[in-house]
Amino acid sequence: MLTLERAKELLAATTTVEHLILHAKNVMAAMGGMAKHFGEDPAHWMAVGYLHDYDYQQYPEEHLQHTEQPLLDAGLDAAEVRAILAHGWGICSDVEPVTLMEKSLYTVDELTGIIQAAARMRPAGITDMEISSFMKKFKDKKFAAGCDRELIQKGCGMLGMEVKEAAAVCIDAMREYADELQLGAKEG
Repeated sequence: MLTLERAKELLAATTTVEHLILHAKNVMAAMGGMAKHFGEDPAHWMAVGYLHDYDYQQYPEEHLQHTEQPLLDAGLDAAEVRAILAHGWGICSDVEPVTLMEKSLYTVDELTGIIQAAARMRPAGITDMEISSFMKKFKDKKFAAGCDRELIQKGCGMLGMEVKEAAAVCIDAMREYADELQLGAKEG
């Protein structure tokens, strides 16, 4: 089973850009929250979430086309690799999310982008962010416009969750890692 330590080693071999590593950490934290929500193994889901953009820096135009075999060769099991491939369903992959892990990764990949952007605008970052404040930003299509809200809604639908519920799970989970995610309270 993939560990976070191994996921960090593997991602470090392909990814050096700080904002991509920060995104990996955001998704990692959110996946831990989703795992807890569904009664699954948070450490395992966090590891898979951390590694989800394994080939992105090297192949941004061919994302996920250079992922499957290298990760299988690195010792990941087929279910872990499938979850990573499924997060790009309909965009750069034809692997449809079917398990809770796959559906969660598909959803939180985009959802964490809006959460991160909203938290960065607040003096106390994510530490005191309420779900109502997030939902205002989510409904504002101009805010974090690069984040695909339809995809988030589709993913939440697959999970049987409202956006508000999934966002609350992710915000709570990300709050635990506020400093590591650079989403803590701003200095004076």
